[in-house]
Amino acid sequence: MHRLGLLLLLFLTVTSSAGADDTPGRKFVVFFQEWSAAIDEPAQSVIRQASEWVKSHPGTTARVDGFADPTGSREANILLSDLRAQVVIDQLISDGVDPNQVLRRGNGPVQFALTSQESRRVEVSIDRR
Repeated sequence: MHRLGLLLLLFLTVTSSAGADDTPGRKFVVFFQEWSAAIDEPAQSVIRQASEWVKSHPGTTARVDGFADPTGSREANILLSDLRAQVVIDQLISDGVDPNQVLRRGNGPVQFALTSQESRRVEVSIDRR
């Protein structure tokens, strides 16, 4: 049930600015399982959409921010958030995004509102350079 709600949230995030091609500030969200940086099929789909958006909008930059939930040590969560960001970047590049259009930042552990999966994410924010 939680996964369905998160997928709905993800869909709404991805489609919220579908009508404004020139509007910067597009955001894609990739969710991860607990203590994992593996990309599953829903995550793969989101990354593919983000890469297509970047490739079809010259002059944009994808800022990739990794996050982790607060369970475990701060140091481990910083490394995990950085690893999550890197695997998303690797997939963006594999999907044809120019590496010069991608910036990475691992943010470590963050609090969540409803479920810990909210914190286990990578945000791909696309803005004009």
